[in-house]
Formats: sequence, C-alpha cells, structure tokens
Amino acid sequence: MATDSATLDPQPASPKRAPRAESPRIRSPAAPIARGIGLDQPFFNDKNRAFWILQSIGWGGYFLLRSLSGFANSMGWMWLVHTLLLTATGYSLTLLLASLFRRVIRMRPVLTLVLSLLAVMLASSAFSVIETWSYSTFVKPNSKPVGVEYLGAILLNFSLLAAWAALYYGINYFLLLEEQIDQREKLESQASTAQLAMLRYQLNPHFLFNTLNSISTLVLLKQTERANAMLARLSSFLRYTLANEPTANVTLAQEVETLKLYLEIEKMRFEERMRPKFRIESETIGAKLPSLLLQPLIENAIKYAVTPSETGANIWITATREGQAVRIEVADDGNGEGSDLAASPSTGVGLANIRDRLSQAYGAAHRFETKKNDRGGFSVIIEIPYESGDKA
Repeated sequence: MATDSATLDPQPASPKRAPRAESPRIRSPAAPIARGIGLDQPFFNDKNRAFWILQSIGWGGYFLLRSLSGFANSMGWMWLVHTLLLTATGYSLTLLLASLFRRVIRMRPVLTLVLSLLAVMLASSAFSVIETWSYSTFVKPNSKPVGVEYLGAILLNFSLLAAWAALYYGINYFLLLEEQIDQREKLESQASTAQLAMLRYQLNPHFLFNTLNSISTLVLLKQTERANAMLARLSSFLRYTLANEPTANVTLAQEVETLKLYLEIEKMRFEERMRPKFRIESETIGAKLPSLLLQPLIENAIKYAVTPSETGANIWITATREGQAVRIEVADDGNGEGSDLAASPSTGVGLANIRDRLSQAYGAAHRFETKKNDRGGFSVIIEIPYESGDKA
C-alpha cells in the first residue's frame, strides 16, 4: 500500500498551547431596553428608523434650548407656546426638505446643490414668516410687523436649515459610500471566489489526463486487473475530492487523507519505487488550507524524482507549527531536476497553480519557496497563517 509509511508524529517539536479561555459576555442591565427600542442593532441598519430618531432628538433639543433661553430672559409662559409652534414648523419643513432631498441626492452634484439651496431659502422664508407672526401674536401682541419685517428671522432660520441639510447630506453620502464599498467588496469576493474555483477545477483535467494515460497503458499491456483496480481507486479519489466545495478550505488531516487516496493510485504504477513518508505534527492536523493544495507537489515529485530513477525515490511530506504559521514541506531525494522546473518561466499547471491559489487565498501573508535540499533532491516549502479547523 502507498500509505504504509504514513504516520502522524505523536511528539510535536513544540509544546501544545493551552486553548485561550473565552471572556465571559457582560450583560448590561439596559440590554432589554435597548432591544425594545431597536438600539441593539447597528444604528443605520434601518435608515428610516434612524432618520426619525435623529429628527426627533434634533428638534427636541431645539425646543428645549429655545425654551430655556426664553425663560432665562423672562419671556413668560407664552414663550413656550411660541417655541412649540416653531419646533412643529421646523419639524414639518425639514420633513418636506427630506422628501425633496431623497429625489435630488442622486442627480448631478451641481444640480443637487442648486436645488437644495433654493429649497432651503424658500423654507427659511416660510419659517421666518411663521416665526414673526407667532412672536407678534403670542409673545408681543402689540407689535404689528409689515412687509419685509416678516423676514427678520431669515438669517437665523437659513443657518439652522442649512445646517440640517448639511447633516442630512453628510449622513446619506456616508451611507451611500458604505453601500458602494460593500458592493465592491462583494464583487471582489465573488471575483476571488471565481478565480479560486477556476484554479481548483484546473487540477482535475490535469490529474485525470495523467491517470487515464496510465490506465490506457495498462490496458494496452493487457494488465486488466491492475487497470480495473486503478479505475476503482480513481473513482474513490474523485468521489472524495468532488464532494468538497472548490473554494472551501479543508483541514490538513483531510488533505492528508486525500493525498493517501491519490498515492494509492500512483502506487499501482510505481509499486516499491515510490516511498511516501508523512511527518505531520499533531498540532497542525486541524490547520485549514485550500483543498488539493499539496497534490500537484506530490505529482511533481513523482514526475521528476520517482519516474526517471530505476530505484525510485522517497517523498517526504512534513508539517510543523511555527508560531502563528504552519510550515509544510514536500521534499524528495531525486536528482534535483525539479529545480529546473522551478526556475523555468513556464512551470506548467502544478507550481503556477499553487502560487496563484496562495496569492488569492492569503495575499502577502504566505511564503512559497522552491530549492534543492540537502538530500540532493527538490523541496517545496509553503508557510500559511494558522487557521484552526475541526481536527479529524
């Protein structure tokens, strides 16, 4: 069997790290109240709710400050009626402005600016007229404003409504920007997922071609029993690998099991000439990595170390934990011809595929190195961030 020499190292090089205890969740006594009014969720998740909350808080604060200002200046209780009317007017006018702004916010910036300024000026004029009338009716009944005197408060009201409009546009442009960023991230994620799927699917035809070519050779040599056995193992391998999502990560233990299935197929061709040896630290068997990441490396070792040699070659698959990373090495003791493959600008499907998949999955947070080793053969070293998965 191809996996007679495959073992899990029972003594890891580094001591096991104790799992970090999770911090207990602190439950706030105000949590039920926050949940009842919807504040346990991100504030702007419901834009409509967020608008009404901000609108009510803002104009409530306006009413409170103007009321306190009037009482501090001994304006009497009718000032409260006057302030209440102004608050209701401002609240209503800003609702109309919000209705208009929702329609013009997606227009060209210049058109949005012009229409918004005109709307704020018109609303400020109406606000000033109502304020002047209310003041002369409830606070100073003896005053009789005429003509342009009704616009006496327009500057203050324009500043107030312009600030409200600026806040409205600021929040909404921020939300639009966040929405566009989310959409871009989703598109980038979809593109990355599609790229990973393409790279993953690229392996199946490549592997199938080599295996079916071996089966064809066995049939031509009339070794039907061996051909049937290889077909059965190929079927098991494909059933195992196709059950996984093309972009999903698997644990290192699952990847090793997949490699064993693959090696059983290759063992039909090379018998004792191929001698795989697994040295997997127990600390690493739960580490996550892209599925079928290591199979092309084994395939290259077979092609450049086992096939050319009459006595075959050893293939070592080693995995160790190094801090927050996992170091995986696939090495052979062949004649080192694999280094010519690594130096070549065209490295075929295997190594080029792995480089692309690692770049897609980890960006700059990985290491990929090829070199001649001290056994005279070829080594490929991969270091990826340690991401824990379920241990098999």
